[in-house]
Amino acid sequence: MRNLYSFVMAAGLLSGAVSAHAATIYSNGPVVPAGGISVIDPGSTTFGLGANLGAGVRLAEDFTITAGQSWTIESINFFSYQTNATAFPLISATWSVVSGDVNTGTVVASGTTALTSDGQVGFRVSATAQTDTARRIWSANANVTDFTLGSGTYWLRWSLSGSTSFTGPWVPPTSDGATGNAMQDNNTGTFTLATDTSTGVSFTLPFVLNGVVTAVPEPTQVSLLLAGLGLLALARRRQTRG
Repeated sequence: MRNLYSFVMAAGLLSGAVSAHAATIYSNGPVVPAGGISVIDPGSTTFGLGANLGAGVRLAEDFTITAGQSWTIESINFFSYQTNATAFPLISATWSVVSGDVNTGTVVASGTTALTSDGQVGFRVSATAQTDTARRIWSANANVTDFTLGSGTYWLRWSLSGSTSFTGPWVPPTSDGATGNAMQDNNTGTFTLATDTSTGVSFTLPFVLNGVVTAVPEPTQVSLLLAGLGLLALARRRQTRG
C-alpha cells in the first residue's frame, strides 16, 4: 500500500496541480534592446500607435496558453510614452481579455485599473535622431483583480489615459521590428489590423502578464489518479476485513 501511495505522490497526482511562484509568465516581445534605444523601422513613419482612452482609441494583441496549463493573472505591464513628458504621465488602463475573436469573442475579464510606474525603460527614436529624448517609454503596471485563464487563445484589449499636457498615450511597437497582428480600434467600435501608413507593415506590440502558471493534469493522469485511489481504497477494505 505504501508503494502505491508513493507512486501516486511521485506522479504529482494527489495534489492535482503543480504551481510556480508569481512572476512574469508572458512577454509579447522586447520593448527596447540592450542599449535602451528603440529605433523605428527604415521607411516607417510610426513611432507609436495611439491608445488614448479619451479619443476612443483601443489596441489589441493576442496570446496563447498551451494545453495542460492555466494562468492566474495578477498584474499587467503596459508600455507607453507621451511625447515630451519627462516624468511618469500615465494614469489608468481600461482593459479586457477576450476569448475567441477580438471583436465578437467572450469577455472573460475586464476592468479600469490605476497605473503605477515600473520605471522608464528607454526611448523611441528615428534612425536619424537617435539621441532624441522626447519619447520616453515607461513601464506602467496595472495591479488587476486576480483572474484565471485555461488553455486557449485570447486577446488583450486596452486603452490608456494619461496627462492632458502631452499627446498620446502612444504604444511603441516591439523593438525587434517583428510583424504581427496587432489590432487597433480608432473610435469605430471595430478592431482592424494596424499597419504603417508608409510601408503597410503590421506590428507586434509589447505587454507583459505577471502571475502564476499552474500545470493541469492531463486526462491520462486523472485516470491514473482515479485508478490509484480505487486500488488504495480496496487495499484498505481488505486490511479491515482481514
